[in-house]
Amino acid sequence: MKTAKTMCLLTLIALSLACGYSSKTTPPAAGTMPAISQLSPDSASAGGSSFMLTVNGSNFASKATVNWNGTAQTATTYVSGNQLSVMIPASAIENSGTVQVTVTNPGNPGTGIYNTGATLAETSASVSFTIN
Repeated sequence: MKTAKTMCLLTLIALSLACGYSSKTTPPAAGTMPAISQLSPDSASAGGSSFMLTVNGSNFASKATVNWNGTAQTATTYVSGNQLSVMIPASAIENSGTVQVTVTNPGNPGTGIYNTGATLAETSASVSFTIN
């Protein structure tokens, strides 16, 4: 009888450990990849004044950010899933050259203990903006 109780207790302990909390989380899935089709304007004069840059494309998230030469422009305005706008300061076009413009859709951290629904941030291919 004592052996049967011990066996039952060991079985319960083993089952409790097997069904217990796991620290493993679900890895984030790929996010939605934005794509730029057109910049308007696509060039500016060096030393010119600040201007509104309109970025047209597809798959823009509501919290997407326009990146100017790799620097996120925090004043990005979401117009639609196909258009973003951002004010580019005069200081960003002081010198002639080419600037790379990209769009980043933010990642989602997911919910719950397993981070269900987590996605990675995704950045579009770059499009060149010319400063003459």
